[in-house]
Amino acid sequence: MVKQDAREARKAHAKRASRKSHAKRAQQKTRRTARAAREIPRKVRVGVIFGGKSGEHEISLLSAQSVMRAMNKDKYEIVPIGITSEGRWLLGGDPLKALTGGQATMPQLLQAPLPRRTSAEVSRALTLDARPSGEPPVDVMFPVLHGPLGEDGTVQGLLELADVPYVGAGVMSSAVGMDKAAMKDIFRSHGLPVVPYRVFLRRRWEREPFAVMAQIENEIGFPCFVKPANLGSSVGITKVHDHVELDAALAEAASFDRKLLVEWAVPQAREIECSVLGNDDPIASLPGEVKPGREFYDYEAKYFDERTQLTVPALLSDEMTAHVRKLAIGAFKALDCAGMARVDFLLASETNELYVSEINTIPGFTAVSMYPRMWEASGLPYPELIDRLIELALERHADKKRSRTSRDSGHGEA
Repeated sequence: MVKQDAREARKAHAKRASRKSHAKRAQQKTRRTARAAREIPRKVRVGVIFGGKSGEHEISLLSAQSVMRAMNKDKYEIVPIGITSEGRWLLGGDPLKALTGGQATMPQLLQAPLPRRTSAEVSRALTLDARPSGEPPVDVMFPVLHGPLGEDGTVQGLLELADVPYVGAGVMSSAVGMDKAAMKDIFRSHGLPVVPYRVFLRRRWEREPFAVMAQIENEIGFPCFVKPANLGSSVGITKVHDHVELDAALAEAASFDRKLLVEWAVPQAREIECSVLGNDDPIASLPGEVKPGREFYDYEAKYFDERTQLTVPALLSDEMTAHVRKLAIGAFKALDCAGMARVDFLLASETNELYVSEINTIPGFTAVSMYPRMWEASGLPYPELIDRLIELALERHADKKRSRTSRDSGHGEA
């Protein structure tokens, strides 16, 4: 009996030992698998935001389509995020197809007003649900939004609240880059050459139309350009040749914005553009030139007139090319931009005087747009440009994390 009990005890012990051995081997296998998974670099998840409540909604769709096509699918996992013309967010399915008239696969509409949510809820709304693996839902956002409510610091502020890295300029740079009046004030304060200009509020023009028009005629003269201060793609812009055309031009600009910008028209101006890339140490591309098929580079000339010619690189002297690139970097730094920007210039043909016209913090990004074309001519192909912009976004976000957020002695987040 005693021997039998001893044998059973030995068997039980052997079984327990065997189970422990199996468990240990399983744990070792799990650790090896996990280690191997860590050693295999996963794809970077990039949220591409497009569409938006803007007159440039359709241009944004074209830009986003080009960006997503150019992304290296071996390096990036693309998460498309659409915004309808009404401001609803489309997540999941095929938002681009939905916004271009196709039928998306069950898109999720985010209709709740985001400003009422906490920053954590905003983060979840913008970066989708957390993945079961515990990986970050989205590593970086790539806003491809043109015009107000996208390029003007609003979406950038939302991404800052969500603590998500994103491509392009920050809140302040984006806001000032959209407001042409504030932009020119800053350019002028930094010693950058700008044309004579005046700013009027819509309310003043409605109350004192004759006084406003008299001031424009006396202080700016004709021809001049009348523009809404906050809009892109030359929407709402009119070239005014005499006082007869001025009232209608002001009414057109006032229909788009509460601030109206009136500026002197450079005679026989050549339209020169230059791309800038970087964060604290930006670089400038070779310049390009736009030769519109119309009197000036308006919305129709930009997107529909086949007579418009884009020359890259621009036919400029070496000295003027260097001058354009220097001023482009100066404009970029004056607004403390990050990532990317396209700086537009006006070059007087007779006097060879160069003026900084404006900066675009999210320039057009189709394959034939000037921003990527100028970098292509400078030796940086479109797909590599996308890579660099994503690297710059992650680099800037990491640099922000170094800043203290409390009065404690420690650094970084509280």
